[in-house]
Amino acid sequence: MTIIDGNIVTVAMPAIQNDLGFSAPGLAWVVNAYLIAFGGLLLLAGRLGDLIGRKRMFVSGLAVFTAASVLCGVATDQGLLIAARAVQGVGGAMTSAVVLGMLVALFPEPREQAKAIAVFSAVGAAGGALGTFLGGALTETLNWHWIFLINLPIGAVALVAAVRVLANDRGTGLAGGADYPGAVLITGALMLTVYTIVGSGERGTPATLALAALSLALYAAFAVRQTRTDRPLLRLRVFRSRTLTGANAVQILMIAGMFGFQYIGALYFQRVLGYGELKTGFAFLPAPVAIGVLMLGLSARVIGRFGPYRSVLGGLVLITAGLALLGRLPADGSYAVDVLPAMLLLGAGFAAAMPAVTGLAMAGAREEDAGLASGLFNTTQVVGGSLGLAVLTTLAASRTEGLLADGEETLAATADGYRLAFWVAAGVAAAGIALAATLLRPERGTTGTATPTQEQEPEKKQEPARIAP
Repeated sequence: MTIIDGNIVTVAMPAIQNDLGFSAPGLAWVVNAYLIAFGGLLLLAGRLGDLIGRKRMFVSGLAVFTAASVLCGVATDQGLLIAARAVQGVGGAMTSAVVLGMLVALFPEPREQAKAIAVFSAVGAAGGALGTFLGGALTETLNWHWIFLINLPIGAVALVAAVRVLANDRGTGLAGGADYPGAVLITGALMLTVYTIVGSGERGTPATLALAALSLALYAAFAVRQTRTDRPLLRLRVFRSRTLTGANAVQILMIAGMFGFQYIGALYFQRVLGYGELKTGFAFLPAPVAIGVLMLGLSARVIGRFGPYRSVLGGLVLITAGLALLGRLPADGSYAVDVLPAMLLLGAGFAAAMPAVTGLAMAGAREEDAGLASGLFNTTQVVGGSLGLAVLTTLAASRTEGLLADGEETLAATADGYRLAFWVAAGVAAAGIALAATLLRPERGTTGTATPTQEQEPEKKQEPARIAP
């Protein structure tokens, strides 16, 4: 539900604009308000989950997200919709930040943990892809308000289930790590980073560089603060794990390419092939179906047989190939011939790579830092998606504008801009292959076929927090 709402508005944007009278720059804030709040609070929410209890954070986040969804659904003016989307982002961050930490605690045995992470990744991937389908279907058959109101029954069922099924975990207590000045610094830095990225296409280069410099200054101040306080919000020792750091870095590049595919692909279907909202939604269905089937049926076995390192590399190769195929899309393309093969390659590649990357990212964290590692992993997803979207849409628009200025036909110029974006996305995924080969390669003396949790640095053992199945 929370991942779907990150991109469910993509197809519904024209309907929202016509109904509420948004300008083009103002309309972007329907997406940006969610992304900034979501991305900015993930790390803080993950750490607070470790301190106050992950169930408490999860349930509170569900309540906030569901209530905000209702506000979005009944919004009749621009201000209320944007404000409610920001509150949705807050609730989404509270829930998403602690889910992986809860899974790791619930399934400490390596093989079971690999299966659980595969299910988690399948749900997340399906949510991302199904957002486009549901956005089109609900907007065309009902109206755009229902893309948000649909969350009320889902959220209510999830709340009841969470309260009844999940056992209480006490957390370590706020006294164990409540660094409030550090929280302000890192939240501000992350929000400013996402704001800088998502708005880069609307402002000039000097302003973007100035905001980026300010973000770096806030990160630096936060890092200094964490080395000097007795109760750090973020224990910098987590970055000593090459596995954790490398998995998050690889994920940024992988998500940048995949998120760009979803957004640019929707534009190609509508503006080049002339699809409506519902047909665009159906056109995306093969990807989540392939991802779900492969993740639930094969991912854990593939990781167990070949190891997470080889699974990541193989998946990234398939993703790169799929994006490269999209780089040859013609203006008069055929869905079955030009789009579907690439979509299936992307689905298979993501199904292979994402669970392995997730397991590697969580493998490098101690049990008491599981919420923090979960929040960090979700944060890099948002940063990667925002960065890919900003760069690829800017490149596509610049290419199209240049061709139109040279007298090129509109349809051909638009398709050429999208082809450039897909080629760049393929290059980003290829860079992910190189990064994974460098940072995720198993240490000498290991086979590379171990499940993620077997690659952890030796730490003192702790009993995992019990969560009822």
